[in-house]
Amino acid sequence: MSSSQTLTTLIFIFYLLAISYAAKDSFKLPKHTSILFPIRKNQTSLQYYTTFEAGNPQSRTKIDALIDLGAQSVWFDCTSYVSSSYKRAACGSNRCKKALGSVCVGCNSTPRPGCSNNTCGVYAYNPLREYLTAQELGEDNVKIASTDGHSILLNYDVPKFQFSCADLGIVEGLPGDNTRGGGPYYMPPSSTEDQSLSFVTTPLVINPVSTAPVYSEGDASDEYFINVKDIEIDGERVAFDSKLLSFDKNGVGGTKISTTVPYTALHSIIYKRLVKDFVKAAKVDNIKRVKSVAPFGACFDSKTAPMTLTGPAVPDIDLVLEGKTVRFRLYGSNSMVQVKKNVMCLAFVDGGAEPRTSIVLGGHQLENRLLEFDLAASKLGFSSSLLVWNTSCSHYRPSSLNP
Repeated sequence: MSSSQTLTTLIFIFYLLAISYAAKDSFKLPKHTSILFPIRKNQTSLQYYTTFEAGNPQSRTKIDALIDLGAQSVWFDCTSYVSSSYKRAACGSNRCKKALGSVCVGCNSTPRPGCSNNTCGVYAYNPLREYLTAQELGEDNVKIASTDGHSILLNYDVPKFQFSCADLGIVEGLPGDNTRGGGPYYMPPSSTEDQSLSFVTTPLVINPVSTAPVYSEGDASDEYFINVKDIEIDGERVAFDSKLLSFDKNGVGGTKISTTVPYTALHSIIYKRLVKDFVKAAKVDNIKRVKSVAPFGACFDSKTAPMTLTGPAVPDIDLVLEGKTVRFRLYGSNSMVQVKKNVMCLAFVDGGAEPRTSIVLGGHQLENRLLEFDLAASKLGFSSSLLVWNTSCSHYRPSSLNP
């Protein structure tokens, strides 16, 4: 791994993840085990990605894949993908219909994965380049690992995993070197304390209007939304029009979770008030404000905020969620970012006066906590910052997991 890429301090656990959905035949793990993928962060693009192997066991291909919670399908570059077990999906087939294939694609070159005729085409979208294209739908084996929270138990081949084959153009700019859930999750230094027992939950909500680049009228969004009711700074409500936190008839508004946005983006009205109130609270704590550093609107002298287990000692920011006393608390490690020596900034950005979504909760605010997306129950479970427990996601290295 290059120096610009490190194991990230972020773990996602998906309940009934795409693996079980995408496989044509049902795939079941033993009880009390979870699927585990290592998640890494590209320090240049600030994007999160994972690595897995696909293809027949004799000639697997290593895949680096961007983690995009809003993606409609799994896709990757098949230019160097070689596998005798790969099968394309024909136009009009049941597999094509289930994957919402809408076009037929062909290829005039030598047949290979990603280059076939009369093949089902599904849309693949690069959110960094805002590039959309139809790509060949196929299926193959994917190698996964299971864990009991302590160590790697077994490796499995998931058969008939569906994905689309991207071309070189669409993968440009993406990071990389070229489930199931429910716990337990044991984080060093403790080998007996299951972090999943501390989870609080909030409903996942559905935006009735799709946010995908291509969709049919009446389609709901595939992205993950939660219901933020209020924002508080050190217990004081940030005052703004609460209508911005709900969807209007066109699906505009609300709060979504994104792993492709590095820092949380807020509607201008929310952003300006948040910055104003945070600066006021920081002043009370004798934290000195300094000249802002783009794209951030408020920066401070980091020497005036002592370091704690949870980062710089700055005012706490709470996202008040649906559910009794449910709060997504942001301590200094998640609310601030060090931009240069002795200068830290409030790690939120202005999302504009007319954004599609009022709050886009970005990767920096998600780091060092466990998130469990329970799609069967339509709820999000999450832990507090693991730094509170004197641990972090980067400490989670089950034995036998490749670094």
